[in-house]
Amino acid sequence: MRTSSAVRSVCAGTAGTAAMTLAYSAERRLRRGVTGPLDYDDSLVPGQIVAAVMHLPHVTARGDRDLGLLLRWSYGSAFGLWHGVLRRIVREPWASVGFGATLMTATLTLFPLLGRTPPPWRWPADVMATSVGTHVAYVSAVAAVDDGLRRLAQSTSIGA
Repeated sequence: MRTSSAVRSVCAGTAGTAAMTLAYSAERRLRRGVTGPLDYDDSLVPGQIVAAVMHLPHVTARGDRDLGLLLRWSYGSAFGLWHGVLRRIVREPWASVGFGATLMTATLTLFPLLGRTPPPWRWPADVMATSVGTHVAYVSAVAAVDDGLRRLAQSTSIGA
């Protein structure tokens, strides 16, 4: 049974989101003295942006957290589609380089443009390092899962 490229890419995006979530957990264990969010993606900011865009009144901090998680898992999964498109156009590692560049450009521009963070040149070094590191984990997992599922699909179609 062949997996469509869209399903494969969304599965890869979901795996990338899981990897990003695990990267945050690992960093929290390593940086025990840090309380609160590690970067803006890990904060209430994504949920606040969703609430503002959707014109949701009176959203609590818990609501912002829940909206942020919903955004992370839906956007993170769906964004895998972009890697799939790039992978059909160019080989690795170039697909992942373009994918990661697109992702970081969105992160570094959309948060400030939507009025929820300072511009990236004002982000503290540890926040920037966490943002880059967690996004590298995401991109790496998306590329690995997409490639693995692509190979699996090719091997099952050859034997069919």
